[in-house]
Amino acid sequence: MSSAAFPLTRTLTAAAPVRLSSIEVRLVSLTLVRPFETSFGRTDTRTVPLVRMVADGVEGWGEIVADQEPLYSEETLGTAQHVLADCLIPALLARPLSSVEDVAATLRRFKGHRMAKAGLELAFMDLAARSRGLSISQAIGGTRDHVPVGVSLGIEKTIDALVEQVLAHVAQGYQRIKLKIKPGWDVEVVRAVREAYPQGLLSVDANTAYTLAHTEHLRQLDAFDLLMIEQPLAHDDMVDHAALQRALRTDICLDESILHARGAAHALALGSCRLINIKIGRVGGYTEALGVHDACQTHGAPVWCGGMLECGIGRAHNVALASLPNFSLPGDISASKRYWARDVITTPFEVAPDGTVAVPTGPGTGVEIDHAFLDEITVGRRVFTAP
Repeated sequence: MSSAAFPLTRTLTAAAPVRLSSIEVRLVSLTLVRPFETSFGRTDTRTVPLVRMVADGVEGWGEIVADQEPLYSEETLGTAQHVLADCLIPALLARPLSSVEDVAATLRRFKGHRMAKAGLELAFMDLAARSRGLSISQAIGGTRDHVPVGVSLGIEKTIDALVEQVLAHVAQGYQRIKLKIKPGWDVEVVRAVREAYPQGLLSVDANTAYTLAHTEHLRQLDAFDLLMIEQPLAHDDMVDHAALQRALRTDICLDESILHARGAAHALALGSCRLINIKIGRVGGYTEALGVHDACQTHGAPVWCGGMLECGIGRAHNVALASLPNFSLPGDISASKRYWARDVITTPFEVAPDGTVAVPTGPGTGVEIDHAFLDEITVGRRVFTAP
């Protein structure tokens, strides 16, 4: 395949557009090594949709982060499968594609379904970068060969159990600890963790569990020198977040509220937050994630890379994204073994003693698929071919 067929700059033009020969959607079942609980529910296992694209004998892989129930987002495993099969995949197979931006432009007429779109953009980026012998980090302008990482810890049965988990992960080198909180599991929990972990970076994530009526209660968190309070209020709110930010000394970070670069710019202009968590699966893929990154950089607001319990494929894309210059805070990337006894890639991600993860330098994502294991855990598969 000619490398000219896959330009990776932020442009829609191309000398030699290509046609995809097939797109495969494969469902795999993975069990977490430890249940993960947030304000909206507990996760023990995940059915993960993986996307494989093929063109001229080169393949690329992406991951879709939609869950089985509409708890974090309105998107689900079921809605993703429907819109992929009936709308998104036929649109991509029907025309030549010039770049990742061209993929985004082709899918833009279909409203919403960002997680499904992201899986396709990720797979195309991997395919395109591999065809040119570039890592994705190189292709998007990454500037780091290692990225700082933190860890997100779920709600535990007891505070003592959580403190034990915190200290164990600090010992593993993680640069930042994030705690999931909800009403009834917040101030005293944070107090206990801060006493055990007095100097390190500590943040909390509410996943929309509070309302503006909790302002005085949340103000108590100002005493613990937190890096941020993530998404305390409703997923579709900007105005109340701005009011809460004015009332708090601690920085607010938005997650679920930020779906695109325009929303990021609006949130920062309104004062709804001072930091933004970029999840490539939440915003619809590389095109919009790069836009959010650039908007935040223009506003002088740092960003960091969030996680969605990805397997190694999605994690590889996250690491590449986090190599961009404005990702100045430790992200929720973590080691593969934090979540999975065995990952779907041949060389799992590890956290170095200094709390960083190496950015892969090989073509595309820089990781290779463990095909034998993938076949073992596959619970569904559908292949779409070009007309």
